Amino acid sequence: MSARKPRSTRDGRVTMQQVARRAGVSAITVSRALRLPQKVAPALRERIPRICQELGYVPNHAASALASARSRNIVALIPSLSNVVFVDIIAGIKETLDAHDYHLLVGLTGYSLDAEETLLRTYLQHSPDGLILTGIDHTPGVWQLLASVGVPTVHTIETLDPAATDLSVGFSQFDSGQAACRHLAERGYRRIGIIGAQLDPRSLRRCEGGRHALREAGLYDPALEIMTPQKSSIALGAELLDQMVDRHPDCDGLFFCNDDLAQGAVFQCARRGIAVPARMGLVGFHDFPGTAWTTPPLSTIATPRYQIGATAAGLLLQQLAGNPPDQRHVDLGFTLVRRETT
Repeated sequence: MSARKPRSTRDGRVTMQQVARRAGVSAITVSRALRLPQKVAPALRERIPRICQELGYVPNHAASALASARSRNIVALIPSLSNVVFVDIIAGIKETLDAHDYHLLVGLTGYSLDAEETLLRTYLQHSPDGLILTGIDHTPGVWQLLASVGVPTVHTIETLDPAATDLSVGFSQFDSGQAACRHLAERGYRRIGIIGAQLDPRSLRRCEGGRHALREAGLYDPALEIMTPQKSSIALGAELLDQMVDRHPDCDGLFFCNDDLAQGAVFQCARRGIAVPARMGLVGFHDFPGTAWTTPPLSTIATPRYQIGATAAGLLLQQLAGNPPDQRHVDLGFTLVRRETT
């Protein structure tokens, strides 16, 4: 028969004091070994976690937070985990926080501003040390919450007005969309269309940037636009390519607000026998994995997604350490990647 695990608390939880007695050290040493293992001797660094596992000890982070006035939790609210944009951003955030013993809590808004507000109210009840939000478009209720609770906050993917008190890191959606359509015009395409899906505020701004570039070149035709709230996908890109070509056979260039749409268009052009780039020029957005491996390889706007996440977490850590960053709003820029579809 296996030995019974020691239990002394009213709710049956093994205590830190029990772990300390088994290890022959103080409770403070146990706490330090679990929170800051680099601060204890190598032998204890190995023995204390093993004893915790044997006894079934789970640290009480709520009590620790009350004692230190820190939860060591950072909340990140993102629209989706099926979109590689946000997966990459979360990877940058998590790896940076992990190195500083902070824990990441992720909430999914489903691209809904109202859902974002609901989630924010819920997470604030757990006293996070910091917040990382997607974009700069929020409900009045979110802005009111941020102003009233005073939790350090970083907005990602776009940058706030320089006078804003919150932190932000990203790039210009407008300028990047403008660069994509300007590239098509410079490559000699004259009947250039714009295709957008999902239609979140960031997609809309990059499409507006594309319109601006086409107006500057004297090439803008509002008929050469398809905007749909449907979820962006490869299949949708193929479908929208068909719609555009069937309605406007003279269309010779397309800017897509996401790479998956553009990838679908590359595949559909091949199926329909539309020569790319001779007959049709195509530009995507984000430089997703696989974009460089379509046939032909897809021209696109590369965005610094991982760097946005890592920088956002770094800015937040500086603020939490009492060292407000000199640069509160960081524009990481974007890159026009010229490949064979243009």
